[in-house]
Amino acid sequence: MDVPIYHAAIGGLGPWELIVILVVVLIVFGAGKLPKVGASLGEALKNFKKSVNDNSDSNRKGE
Repeated sequence: MDVPIYHAAIGGLGPWELIVILVVVLIVFGAGKLPKVGASLGEALKNFKKSVNDNSDSNRKGE
């Protein structure tokens, strides 16, 4: 039984599903706000990683 290649993509999403998601995001946020949304998302991920690393460092010191 052959499994189509697109099922191996991110979470089983194929290229058409990803395109539809991107179009919906563009419609919801608009092209003007998209860079701001991306920047705030990047900042949030950066802060999350920093807090996880700080927490893990403090746990190592406590051992």
